[in-house]
Amino acid sequence: MELQTHGVRKYPPTSALLASSAGLGWSTISVELRSHGVSEVPAIVPQHVEICLVVAGNKDGLVRRTGAGFYQEAMPKAGAIWLSPAGIGKEIAITAPIPQTMHLYLRTSLFDRLKDDFNLPVAPAHSIRHAFGIGDDVIDQIGRSILSELAVETTASRVYVEAASLALAARLLQMHCDSGACASTEPSLHSLDHIRLRRVLEYIDTNLKNDITLENLAGIAGYSVFHFARKFTLAMGIPPHRYISRMRLENAMAELARGKLPLAEIALNAQFSSQASFTRAFHRVTGRTPLEYRRRRR
Repeated sequence: MELQTHGVRKYPPTSALLASSAGLGWSTISVELRSHGVSEVPAIVPQHVEICLVVAGNKDGLVRRTGAGFYQEAMPKAGAIWLSPAGIGKEIAITAPIPQTMHLYLRTSLFDRLKDDFNLPVAPAHSIRHAFGIGDDVIDQIGRSILSELAVETTASRVYVEAASLALAARLLQMHCDSGACASTEPSLHSLDHIRLRRVLEYIDTNLKNDITLENLAGIAGYSVFHFARKFTLAMGIPPHRYISRMRLENAMAELARGKLPLAEIALNAQFSSQASFTRAFHRVTGRTPLEYRRRRR
């Protein structure tokens, strides 16, 4: 099959480009929204870490991937995620059309930066697992928020997307990295170890709509409040309260895009005291009010 070159890698003629980040100046990530028809694609060796997020799927079909030592197949339902490390080739077969798939390509330089900052033993871009058809709410929420910026670019889009790409890379290293390959080479005397950090992040993820206190998180990690706050900040690059606020905002953006809940309920879910305070905070970060954001997504 003759492949056509579009953006980051080549695609068969049955794949149509719906939207792209090309020309937007995003330096650490490239994004494409595509529709895929029935196809069989010969071996592809990705130069970047690739996340495929099914936005609008098809439960009547399968996606098959084969490569050196692995065979995988999964249903391309909405929310399903495929992960591909850099530098490892694979063949792909799609048995039924997939209306919308989001392809996020994370530059290896982004992972190299994390390697240097956190003393990782190997280049982590090549250590991400070949995951197929998995669910990951954090990747899903971040991916869809990036898709929103792709659809309606604002002056803050580039800043947000650069930060979001770093969060995606950190999530991959946290949850989807080969065992041991992404562990620090230095004893963790000052930052949270992987297991405790994972417990804390999972607790935050499942309790975003509830009150989360520093005391709760410190107890889960097994540290005093003072030591936990310092260790979390070293591990994640931002203090606990800012991380929680960011995740609540991303969750609110996803709820706004879905358009099912009233603004007052979304504000309450994000732990704001009023819809007015939520509107002010949302506008400060995105440059738009929640209502404007929702209207542009319809």
